[in-house]
Amino acid sequence: FRLEPHIIKQNVKDITALKIYLKNLIIDQYANMEFIYIKKVYDALKGNKLHLIKKMDNNYGCYLTYEYTKLSVNIGNNYYTQIKEHPTKEIVKEYFSLIENKKSLGNEIIVLSAYAFDLGISLEDFIVMWTKKNLINIATTSLKISRIKPSEIQQMLFEFDEFLENIDFNFDIKKDKITNFNPLFEEIIFSHKNLEPKMFTT
Repeated sequence: FRLEPHIIKQNVKDITALKIYLKNLIIDQYANMEFIYIKKVYDALKGNKLHLIKKMDNNYGCYLTYEYTKLSVNIGNNYYTQIKEHPTKEIVKEYFSLIENKKSLGNEIIVLSAYAFDLGISLEDFIVMWTKKNLINIATTSLKISRIKPSEIQQMLFEFDEFLENIDFNFDIKKDKITNFNPLFEEIIFSHKNLEPKMFTT
C-alpha cells in the first residue's frame, strides 16, 4: 500500500504519523481516484451501461503500479470466485459473465462495487466499508514493518469511524479528474541510486 517508503524515510515512525498518513491517503488519493471510480461504477450499473463497466475495469490498472495492478486483479478474481453465483440483478450477472469469459479483468474495486450494488448497499456505505477494509490491511502491514504497538493501531482504527462518517460524498464524477500520485513514493524512486531501470516497469 506504498507505506514502506514512508517508514524507510522515517516520515512514519509512530502512531500519530501513521494516522496522518492514512488520513492523507483518504483525502489525497482515495477521494481523487477510488471514490470516484466506485461512484462511476454505481452510475454505470444504474444506467445498465455494461460497456462502461468493462472499460473502467480494463483501464483501472493504468493508475496503479505494476505489482499492485496484478494484485488488484488476483484479489478481485478471488472475490469473484466466492460470489459469482449470488448476484440477482441482471446487469451484475452480465458483468460477472464478462469476467468468466475473460473479457473483463475483474479488479477488486470493480467486483466489490458491483456486488455491493447488487446487495442494495448505498454508495456512501460501501465507500466507508471499502475504506475501512483497506485501513485495516494497511494497519496490519505496519505491524510487520514498524515498531508501532498493536494496541495503538487498534485504538486509531476506532477513531477513524467518526472521520469516515463525515466524508463529503458530493463529488462530481463528470468534473472530477481521476488522479493517483504519491509524492513520497516518487521521491524514493528518484533518490535511489540503482532504481532507475525499474522506473520503466513502474
